Amino acid sequence: MLLSLHTVAIRLRQARERAGLSQKKLGVLAGIDEFSASPRINQYERGKHVPDVYMVERLARVLNIPTIFMYCEDETMADFILDFNALSEEAKTNAILHMKSLKVSSDA
Repeated sequence: MLLSLHTVAIRLRQARERAGLSQKKLGVLAGIDEFSASPRINQYERGKHVPDVYMVERLARVLNIPTIFMYCEDETMADFILDFNALSEEAKTNAILHMKSLKVSSDA
């Protein structure tokens, strides 16, 4: 399936609001000029313009989320990505082991 043009827009707004940042603050923290930061992020969130992969990476870094979240079209997977990202390294390892055990038991 091709990436919906609005997927990045939707995910960007979700992540920004979750982080409690204004459009301007997010843009400035991502390295956009202070005077164009708010309009540019607004255009990204409305889907009028799609940020290139380098800008998506910078935005994700500022928002403390995995870049892949920004491209995830499936709501359940997008939630999983954020939840998994919030876990400690030990909890991530345990979650992966648990998921692998679920796969093995479903294959049997």
